[in-house]
Amino acid sequence: MRHHPLQRILVATALVLVVQSLAAAEEEVARLRAASFEMTDRLGAELKRTLESGGAVKAVTVCRDLAPAIAGEMSRQNGWRVIRVSLQPRNPLLGSADAWEQQQLLQFEKRLAAGEVPAQLEVSEVVTEPAGRYLRYARALPVQPACLMCHGQAQQLAPTVAAEIVERYPYDRATGYSLGQLRGAVSIKMALP
Repeated sequence: MRHHPLQRILVATALVLVVQSLAAAEEEVARLRAASFEMTDRLGAELKRTLESGGAVKAVTVCRDLAPAIAGEMSRQNGWRVIRVSLQPRNPLLGSADAWEQQQLLQFEKRLAAGEVPAQLEVSEVVTEPAGRYLRYARALPVQPACLMCHGQAQQLAPTVAAEIVERYPYDRATGYSLGQLRGAVSIKMALP
């Protein structure tokens, strides 16, 4: 069966547009991935400094104050929503996952249980919500050794750290973790035209 030359031109044009669209989407995902690493790198560097100079009790304050400040600054600079989320948030007002994020966190847990490397757990997706279209991105935050000082098993936390958590986070659900478990994710939401 022979195709009309106009049909071939239309199909070729459509393919070019699809390839260009996919390339543009990959560029945006790369930007979101880089932003997620920027956030965790900045927070991690400050946590390390604080742990070395003031110990785990002071680190509780870094996560409470600095993490939302970094996320807010990045959100304002880029026009995105940048946040750390968890199924077991320490601060439910700032760290509760929305429906999309909950679904991704549950998938990350399944992928982790199936043997995937925590550093490779990420997802991106274009979604349509009542307010518009968004590019959603999430990257897993696995529990690292330093995390256990404040997020480990309750009976293993230093008494001063446990007291600080109770005082600062009356609705805390973020203890009981073990090394390598999924603590949460960095989630970024970018509005699309």
